[in-house]
Amino acid sequence: MTHNSIIAALRKNYSSAELLEQDLEKNPIEQFKKWFKNALDSEITEPNAFCLSTVQNLEPQSRIVLLKSIHDNGFVFFTNYNSDKGQQITQNSNVAMNFVWLELERQVRINGIAEKISDKESDDYFYSRPIESQIGAIVSAQSSEIESREVLEKAMTSALEKYKTEQPKRPENWGGYLIKPHKIEFWQGRNSRLHDRICYEKINSEWLFKRLSP
Repeated sequence: MTHNSIIAALRKNYSSAELLEQDLEKNPIEQFKKWFKNALDSEITEPNAFCLSTVQNLEPQSRIVLLKSIHDNGFVFFTNYNSDKGQQITQNSNVAMNFVWLELERQVRINGIAEKISDKESDDYFYSRPIESQIGAIVSAQSSEIESREVLEKAMTSALEKYKTEQPKRPENWGGYLIKPHKIEFWQGRNSRLHDRICYEKINSEWLFKRLSP
């Protein structure tokens, strides 16, 4: 068999759960919390990992980042503001998030607006991190070109020595973003590819949902 025929033959029938209107929370963030707890309880590897998509000059860019907090009005992750994703968000704050929990046959698609969180919130998270992670954020000019791996490791070794006697300070160009959603879709795999898709949209400050055809 060729690689393409093997790929074409890959097929799994989803049958572990269902997503029905009568079981939904009125607020999609509460529904997300319910599903996220299911993912945690299932001991899925990195259940907070999601694909973040940004746009620069009409060209989409995607990468995997980690959710670090769920607020009543959105989702928080942290990064270097000067990174590619940070610069792209500065140009265009419209972003998309995608969580996939294959073990539960689920995914969640989110569209929203990204905005920086307060310095205090960024400080609180930064100083809660292991010291090595704090120093890593200081020495890495994320997304910029470096000569070699050795250059990065030398910078880290030097910084670890320096911060044996002083407290690291959060770089001003490192912190969190809050993604405020206006559209959230919950996808539950079902038999015969007749998946459940429930889409919430925020209209005039009110969340409304509808069922989409798979």
